[in-house]
Amino acid sequence: MAILQQFGPTRSHPFMPTASAPGELSAAARKYGVKPMPSLEWNAQVERETAHLYDRVQAVIPPVEWPFFAPYVKAINTLKKERGAVILAHNYQTPEIYNCVADFVGDSLQLAVEVTKTKAPIIVQAGVHFMAETSKILNPDKTVLIPDVRAGCSLASSIIGEDVRLLRDKFPGVPIVAYVNTSADVKAEVDICCTSANAVQVVESLGADTVIFLPDQYLANYVASQTKVRIISWKGACEVHERFTADELEKYRADDPSVQIIAHPECPPDVLEAADYTGSTKGMIDWVRKNKPKRVVMVTECSMADNVKAELPDVEFVKPCNLCPHMKRITLPKILDSLVYMKEEVVIDPMIAEKARRSVERMIHLKM
Repeated sequence: MAILQQFGPTRSHPFMPTASAPGELSAAARKYGVKPMPSLEWNAQVERETAHLYDRVQAVIPPVEWPFFAPYVKAINTLKKERGAVILAHNYQTPEIYNCVADFVGDSLQLAVEVTKTKAPIIVQAGVHFMAETSKILNPDKTVLIPDVRAGCSLASSIIGEDVRLLRDKFPGVPIVAYVNTSADVKAEVDICCTSANAVQVVESLGADTVIFLPDQYLANYVASQTKVRIISWKGACEVHERFTADELEKYRADDPSVQIIAHPECPPDVLEAADYTGSTKGMIDWVRKNKPKRVVMVTECSMADNVKAELPDVEFVKPCNLCPHMKRITLPKILDSLVYMKEEVVIDPMIAEKARRSVERMIHLKM
């Protein structure tokens, strides 16, 4: 089914986070205290204690780089135990974070599910701001930290709660689905959330012939191609995935006709048409694990290819490398600072959080 109508932002919605002022202690820092900064010296003891972690990433991190990463890895893993904290890392995090300090890894849906299970009082989100908000929405009584509060998202900044209310006025009675790549105030205004892994199932679960789907226009196109439900979409886009082109992929095929191309549904339609498989980040990882292609082009944020290669070193990844500037704001030094100083704490208005929780939990509890 084609897109029925499309709407989009009439003004810019810049991501305007609130960071702690220099020298200002967060409520979390006042509650848990500030720790002394650990030693970050590279020595024989650090080398021994992190050797098993380097074994995980040696296929993607050169030996010359490990002496910089290892002291941070050791310090973070020690400090998170002292704090009783867990670290959640999205698939787009760099290998030294994803493989060496994270307790849970995955796509947005996997992390949303895992965060409801943890008993840890402190959650450090190695991802972007809307993910940290989702963790806080689902864990209102826990402390959620994001190492860099400026880690935003072009999709989340393309729409605000007021836009959703205007759509409800224009289309009364039409259910609204929001991609998890949205802020808490948007989640508070919609009926249910979805991820790229379950978007089609979520749309069809509503039992409506027409659904408003926002904010990703390309994911909306993909959903519309997979269902008979009529879609009203929003003109938002991921700044990483929208840059891929079919011409770019065809050049890879021309160089090697046997290469396999797998793409994320946030990509434009011509890219998906050129791909051998389309799926969420988890779907793409599972596809590579199952098929173990000799050479593969993973059309998404390129750190994910490094993380999969660390697990499957015999697979050659041809990387059309588009980096997410927001994901790359999260680094080992910032994660360590987050645990030492208990910053940046994610705070959401309780009334907004309560409304947003309904739409997120409705997604999580949906029987697929």
